[in-house]
Amino acid sequence: MIVDLSDTTTAKISKKIMTLREQSGVIALSRVLTLVVVTRSGFEEEAIEAANEASREHPCRIIVLTAGEASAPNRLDAQIRVGGDAGVSEVVILRGYGELAAESESLVAGLLLPDAPIVAWWPRGAPNDASETPIGRIAHRRITDSANEAEPRAALENIRNAYRAGDTDLAWTRLTNWRMQLAAALDHVDSSPVTAVTVAGASDSASTVLLAAWLKLSLEAPVTVVAERAGTGIRSVRLCRDTGDVQLTRPDRSVAELTQPGQPTQRISLPRRTLKDCLAEELRRLDADEVFGETLRSLEISRGDQKSSLPLTGTADSRPNRDSLSQVAV
Repeated sequence: MIVDLSDTTTAKISKKIMTLREQSGVIALSRVLTLVVVTRSGFEEEAIEAANEASREHPCRIIVLTAGEASAPNRLDAQIRVGGDAGVSEVVILRGYGELAAESESLVAGLLLPDAPIVAWWPRGAPNDASETPIGRIAHRRITDSANEAEPRAALENIRNAYRAGDTDLAWTRLTNWRMQLAAALDHVDSSPVTAVTVAGASDSASTVLLAAWLKLSLEAPVTVVAERAGTGIRSVRLCRDTGDVQLTRPDRSVAELTQPGQPTQRISLPRRTLKDCLAEELRRLDADEVFGETLRSLEISRGDQKSSLPLTGTADSRPNRDSLSQVAV
């Protein structure tokens, strides 16, 4: 069921939600959190679709903030979706005009679930400092997506500079399967340390930068990044070892090939993760992602498009630690 409200208030919206529940017989499930989505006008449905799918695993109230014309008279329009149009969640879309077009805590305060965690998500248009925005200040977790910005690496640098516990970025979430496969691959070879790493990925990919930084931090080995064509994602990772290299290569979007010394090449499923999968993973945890924070703080973004060593702050111990890769990947 979808209901539109024009020139309304949050108090009227909250009352209408209760009325719709009673009229439609929708059961008020135990909702585990409030997801506040701050997105650009025209991109609401993409975010709502992903949030609805994720809500099947995490029942929640979804509040979508999108800006109308700032030059128009002050007005708040809303749309409420419940039942089949909202998955197992409740969706409230708020479009403010005039002074109400700006992101504001007051717009959502009356709609937040009582005693429930708040997760803020900026699918597009990530702020320079999410934790200092009106919504970010009240959120337990803050999710951005640098891959959707005009300059993903510059966006990642902004996130690094302003990082606070509770921040995360979907460029990191998309790496979960890569990290798990690489950790598992090292568990099935001898204990010879990794002496060097090569990561090949798209020149505009924030995920490529984060994967290289994580490998350097975990393995304490020098990392070289090879720039591939923009928009192609991560292509391969080679872990160089004296007793034989381990290489994970994904020539297409879904199947990868794993090469290990003394073993036949294996074909494994390694598809690009959907937005819904990434969002659902982030909603599973409401504590700070310490590994992401450590990885983010360790890197310095290089804007060069040519093959070069990834510049990272800090010094590595002369004895690589292969055990740390398995420890932080799972």
